[in-house]
Amino acid sequence: MAFDGLFTFAMANELKKIETGRITKIHQPNAIEIVLHIRANGENFKLLSSIHPSYARVHLTGHSIDNPSEPPMFCMLLRKHIEGGFIHTIETDPFERVISLNIESKNEIGDQIFRKLTIEIMGRHSNIILIDKENSKIIDSLKHLPPSINSYRTVLPGQLYITPPEQNKKNPLLVSDEEINQFFTEETSTKEIVEQFKGFSPTHAQELLHRLQGDDKVTHFRGFLDEIVKSARPTYIEVDRKIFFSPTKLTHLEGAETAYETLSILLDRTFFARAERDRVKQQAGDLERWLQNELNKLKLKIKKLQKDLDHASKLDKFQLYGELLMANLYLFEKGMKEVTVSNYYSEAGEQITIPISERKTPVENAQSYYSKYNKAKNALIMVKEQLEKTESEIQYFEMLMAQVNQASPADIEEIREELAEQGYLRLRASKKKKKPTKPSPESFVSSTGIPISVGKNNKQNDYLTFKLAKKSEIWLHTKDIPGSHVVIHSNEPDESTLHEAATLSAYFSKARDSSSVPVDYTEIRQVKKPNGSKPGFVIYFEQKTLYVTPDEELVMKLKK
Repeated sequence: MAFDGLFTFAMANELKKIETGRITKIHQPNAIEIVLHIRANGENFKLLSSIHPSYARVHLTGHSIDNPSEPPMFCMLLRKHIEGGFIHTIETDPFERVISLNIESKNEIGDQIFRKLTIEIMGRHSNIILIDKENSKIIDSLKHLPPSINSYRTVLPGQLYITPPEQNKKNPLLVSDEEINQFFTEETSTKEIVEQFKGFSPTHAQELLHRLQGDDKVTHFRGFLDEIVKSARPTYIEVDRKIFFSPTKLTHLEGAETAYETLSILLDRTFFARAERDRVKQQAGDLERWLQNELNKLKLKIKKLQKDLDHASKLDKFQLYGELLMANLYLFEKGMKEVTVSNYYSEAGEQITIPISERKTPVENAQSYYSKYNKAKNALIMVKEQLEKTESEIQYFEMLMAQVNQASPADIEEIREELAEQGYLRLRASKKKKKPTKPSPESFVSSTGIPISVGKNNKQNDYLTFKLAKKSEIWLHTKDIPGSHVVIHSNEPDESTLHEAATLSAYFSKARDSSSVPVDYTEIRQVKKPNGSKPGFVIYFEQKTLYVTPDEELVMKLKK
């Protein structure tokens, strides 16, 4: 994946559609993302800027992102300076990974002010910086860089904004035909292209070399750049589970390829699920660690209980010793350390040597073994009960772990609440009293227009299955695999809807990265919740099974 200078140039051209637009709202979902709501040319847009070290990007998004109840300080500062302002122009230094929004706004007393919001897309060095255009000084930035960290430029409020250092590379649009013919020979490498020309990542350098096979190198070189500038064919391609994306077709790669209408839709497809997972990790990292620790403890407990079970399973031997001693009291007397008797319970009648206490009478020794038998018998019952309970808890925590791994940030709080209700966790004290709300399962629509609901945690699963759904509707769940409850809101869904719902069930399960996942389906009336069972746990009957492979592309298409 590479949001390189070529991609940045193409994206800046695509964002021209929001020029003259008015910034109506500003949100900061987390520490690394800013979302500007913009009204331009009679349409509403959402401009997402992220400085994630691996997923840094800027593009228009069609997805909704949950926001914190209290906006962070940088968000408040942006609202003060640019909310309600108009985007005059969007500019970029050709093939550099920087895009700037020039904004005309008003201050608290109504005076006109000019601001520049600069988004630097540079991997782990990415940043979003608000600049006063009149004096080029930094008002504030999402990430601060003191002189001790960056000796070339300081990124702090009040400091003069200095652009990232030049790399002394050539602008590929400005090179002459002669320079192109001289540079590109049979020995030219991708590394040399990256070092010589602005904007090229290794992926685009490889693509250029692939296209330059032939005599007319100038035409192919300029044709490739022309496609980049015009975003001729935004492309997503996966090769050996590695993802590539580009403003143009990547002819040097062979793999599952998808073309998109715009670069923004392409980036939504490429990054949204990964970025969503990262947002959850930020919010639920402590919860994930706690669940893993509990699972480790429970698995250790299983090993100890298994040892106790093996020890308690010897109770039959104690019973046998007691009965053989009672049947052979005449063979031994007090003071003996052991006695050898015939095992009349065995067909072979072999001899058994039984250890006894020299301080006890024969009857006391027999009674001692009977006492051990009764203790072992009671212990065996308790150990088996503990094993069942522990295995049930492991199953429960594994289900919660799968839900956390696939939850949206909004689902995490419900998982915390569930653990508190079950007595496992104590919720953090909140300043504001939350009003009780109904769980909100995620909504999808099949390709034939039938609504489908997916529970993303146990609260949503129970609500969906036992309150929201009708008895005649179709219920789905991965077979013997932790996952979501899925309901098709129809009693006679068509084959394509059934297959799509099964795909959703497989995708929102622990088997998301597997293939040919078994998914059971039946009517809601056949789904029951045993008394005293944990949230989300059900049993079901008269099911049929489908085998499907999770498909993220299909899931995004079905999302309502």
